[in-house]
Amino acid sequence: MNKSRRITLATILGGVAAAASFNAFAHRGRGGMHGSMDVERMLRHLYAEIGATEEQKQRLEPIVKQTMQELAPLRQNLRAARGEALKLLSQDRVDAGALESLRARQIQLADEASRTVTRALVDASEVLNPAQRRQLAAYFARARRFT
Repeated sequence: MNKSRRITLATILGGVAAAASFNAFAHRGRGGMHGSMDVERMLRHLYAEIGATEEQKQRLEPIVKQTMQELAPLRQNLRAARGEALKLLSQDRVDAGALESLRARQIQLADEASRTVTRALVDASEVLNPAQRRQLAAYFARARRFT
């Protein structure tokens, strides 16, 4: 696969993975399985949008769910870091070293999340055909989520 196709594929599938994980994260705090149900609904919508076969659905669902499961603790750590940053900034004297250390930890978390999503993108790219990837790109362009 040439570099241009890899970049295009990564962009499209990155949108899918990001949509799935961020959608689930946005609803996770509302109680129980609500976030999981939203992911199921989002996946059904995407499957319909790209005309996914039953085999593709069975292969994509665990990729998305595993990615979300792996990203959940990272999200919790990032949320905790925001609280820590607010505490540091609320002190009479701001500790620049502590803020820098916090920033470095957040960069590590973002890098870990990026690696997780990239691995999921590669796995998902093996499931979708080129026409489906184009349909997905068109959907995201219309939705203006990733443009």
